[in-house]
Amino acid sequence: MSEKQRSIKESVQYEGIGLHSGRPVRMILKPAPANTGIVFVRTDLSGRPSVKAAIENVTSTMRATTLEKGAAKVSTVEHLLAAFYGMRIDNCIVELNFQEPPVGDGSAAVFVDLMKQAGIVELEAERTICYIKQSHAIYDNEGQRFILILPYDGLRLTYTSINSHPMLGKQFEDFIVTDKVFEEDISRARTIGFMKEIEQLQAMGLAKGGNLENCIVYDDTTCLSKLRFDDELVRHKMLDILGDLFLLGPIRGHIIALNSSHELNSRLSWDIRKELGEI
Repeated sequence: MSEKQRSIKESVQYEGIGLHSGRPVRMILKPAPANTGIVFVRTDLSGRPSVKAAIENVTSTMRATTLEKGAAKVSTVEHLLAAFYGMRIDNCIVELNFQEPPVGDGSAAVFVDLMKQAGIVELEAERTICYIKQSHAIYDNEGQRFILILPYDGLRLTYTSINSHPMLGKQFEDFIVTDKVFEEDISRARTIGFMKEIEQLQAMGLAKGGNLENCIVYDDTTCLSKLRFDDELVRHKMLDILGDLFLLGPIRGHIIALNSSHELNSRLSWDIRKELGEI
């Protein structure tokens, strides 16, 4: 059954701080015509350079997903892209006056609310959906992490997280992803951080915008933040996968992952592109 492309009805603005920079940033989402895709525009740079949200523009997957083309560079885009995926918005202009979008509450919920506020409009053009016809599997060098995708009539996400922290251990979730499931069960899950790791990142000039509200923080033995879900970690990892794979467009398949990462998600996207014959 064919689906129509969608965009937002009206422009909408949101201001906050960047997760890594801690700097104030203003983001404006604007309607875009069919076949535009998701395009980031750096309004703070001369000539307002832009970069499209596409796998070929990924230049880094260290701690977050970074897109770059010419002078246009944007990072930590996966939560916003996951919201576009979950809301089935194919076309939008994202204006930013800094390198990274606002972190919001550390999940995609703020962005979902923003898109609902703007309203959603169906366009005349049909969506190009990537139907997976063969399996793809990506493993890390030690074989301890993996992500794979199988043919499936719909979108299904199965994720297992194994962590040595006493409050985390093994977490497992399996969702058939619908609009409702995304909004209620996935979009609100926030990013995870550990005190030792955060201190190291801040010493490197990163994670300056992180706090106990927009990040679930663990010390050696306890959780310092109030959880929204008992298994919020694994749900947020699912959120990251949806954002990273949206760089290919909407996908139909069964994704199965163990302790996956932005790097593995990106490598899977490239492998799928080979199946599509586009590279």
